[in-house]
Amino acid sequence: METLSIVIPAYNEEQRLPATLDCIAAYMDHSPVPVAEILIVDDGSRDGTAAMVEARVKDGGLVRLVRNPGNRGKGYAVRNGMLAAKGDWILSTDADLSAPIVELKKLMEAARRENAVVAIGSRALDRQLVKVHQPMMREMSGRAFNLVMRLVTGLSFRDTQCGFKLFHKDAAREIFSRQIEEGFSFDVEDLVIARMLGLRSIEVPVEWSNVEGTKVSVTQGMKSFADLVRIRSRAMRGDYK
Repeated sequence: METLSIVIPAYNEEQRLPATLDCIAAYMDHSPVPVAEILIVDDGSRDGTAAMVEARVKDGGLVRLVRNPGNRGKGYAVRNGMLAAKGDWILSTDADLSAPIVELKKLMEAARRENAVVAIGSRALDRQLVKVHQPMMREMSGRAFNLVMRLVTGLSFRDTQCGFKLFHKDAAREIFSRQIEEGFSFDVEDLVIARMLGLRSIEVPVEWSNVEGTKVSVTQGMKSFADLVRIRSRAMRGDYK
């Protein structure tokens, strides 16, 4: 029987993680694939994130703590968790569950129906599913980033930055072992790698709600545009192969 690992990157998430873990625990009986483990990847948090997770680990259950060597970035955290996961399928989701965990069923069903090994949640394919929007400037900058991303990389996805993505374990090993970006552009890089390796990736509309407390600064957002050029250059040189 296939199993699922859930990877949650966490930086200073002491306040939000308990409710997220409780929500996932309540959902597990309804999961389309049995949940084998929940990996919390602590990205050098300065609050009580690690201690809170360790307490859950001691209580038993499926929670595991993975530690980054300091604050390395979301891309590093997701890669670290993906390569440590043991399930047949691996879901990466944000600590705030901005995409509800119940949307996993959509990704899993679409992946199986379309014989895909990567299924990414999307806010752009059906904007009626966005229940709480981001502030206007953030939403417009996100759309601009996607437009530039498509022009630079040639990817056709309408939303690469939704933090709700499902990978088959074999695809995850191939993709994340090649990932270089450690910041917020890693999502694009992973999809470029998947395309170069001939791994079928699909985009699936999911429900999504903005949750205050984003970790993306204006500087990091601007840096992401420059990251696209580096990703394209690596792809053209064949680095990812």
